[in-house]
Amino acid sequence: MRSPRGRFRGSPWPGDRGSRGRSDGPAHLPSEMSGRSVDEPLKVLVLGTGRMGTGIARLLLEKAGVELAGAYGRRPRPGAGDAGEALGLPGAIGKPFDHDLIALLARTSASVAIQATCSRLEDAEGEIRTLAEAGIDVISIAEELACPGYGSPVAARELDALATARGVTVLGTGVNPGFVLDLLVIALTGVCQRVDRIKATRVNDLSPYGPTVLESQGVGMSPEAFADGLAAGTVTGHRGFPESMAMVAGALGWRLTRVEQRREPIIARVRRETDFVTVEPGTAAGCRHSAVGYVEDEPRIELVHPQQVCPEREGVETGDAIEIAGEPELRFAGRPEIPGGIATAALAVNMIPRVVAAAPGLVSMADLPVPAAIMGDVRDVLARRRRTRRDAPCSPPGARLDQ
Repeated sequence: MRSPRGRFRGSPWPGDRGSRGRSDGPAHLPSEMSGRSVDEPLKVLVLGTGRMGTGIARLLLEKAGVELAGAYGRRPRPGAGDAGEALGLPGAIGKPFDHDLIALLARTSASVAIQATCSRLEDAEGEIRTLAEAGIDVISIAEELACPGYGSPVAARELDALATARGVTVLGTGVNPGFVLDLLVIALTGVCQRVDRIKATRVNDLSPYGPTVLESQGVGMSPEAFADGLAAGTVTGHRGFPESMAMVAGALGWRLTRVEQRREPIIARVRRETDFVTVEPGTAAGCRHSAVGYVEDEPRIELVHPQQVCPEREGVETGDAIEIAGEPELRFAGRPEIPGGIATAALAVNMIPRVVAAAPGLVSMADLPVPAAIMGDVRDVLARRRRTRRDAPCSPPGARLDQ
């Protein structure tokens, strides 16, 4: 079992400071990361062989200092004993694939795992527990793991206790939740003397996505079928609003008391086609999902996330926008949208050194140093994390403020 790494970590439960305090010591890294650089790369498992798992694996293969140790899929893939074959890579890569996670762990020596198998915490929890018990740090793109203390406080506390006991770190990340509608919002409030209200909007294009995602957004359904899907729970819209709101509220010191959500069909006026669906006029091209987060009885956070196929067919431009009412007033926007698949894969990989260097436990993106693209060797990034508190944050390794 890895020894605990003493470093201050914020609480994953908004408004709850818990019993952990600030450590006066620097982060403790595993012994294999004790030098400026080491010969042995950091070995990473990928869980999930779908679109996101494949994208993450491809990115890992491009990065120096990390090694794809193997791949796990929930369903057997006949004839795919190699991770490259299971992930749809050009050919075999000499790394194992298995649909039995425990068996795969016995065949590899990974220290980090990236989970890309599901969205819901209850679906992700079993795999996370297995990895944590094995002493492996976990980065998950399951939306409900981004800040689970608000919606699933019992499961969050249990995962935090397990991770802490096993000396590993568990992080939920992704473009949304995990960045656009929460971490980026938090960063912008850093220049504010006062924050009264926040509104963040993400308009995106569902055209690249397959049937599973499109069905969850009600794409192609009549208004009546859309309403039936909402009632049955098969049309879900975006997953992650409560988690994003809890992350923002916790960072600002607000106590989130309730979240109200609304889902409406975006009715097409013209025909729209993708590789996976044809949307006729009068049917749903997507879902306009919005939510309001309350602090006591005051609406403080509003998140709006309309998602549809081929939005350009009706003059809709994708993009991300954040408005903060307070002192000063802020408006920040970018077009087109930050691409979800590319950005989520990047965040999962780029957070590897942050997670390895973090204190053990369940953490959110708000608890860790700001993410940055890894353009050098991951081992060198980890070595730079091993500074004392008196080191200048942007100085070369070993430079001291008093020199």
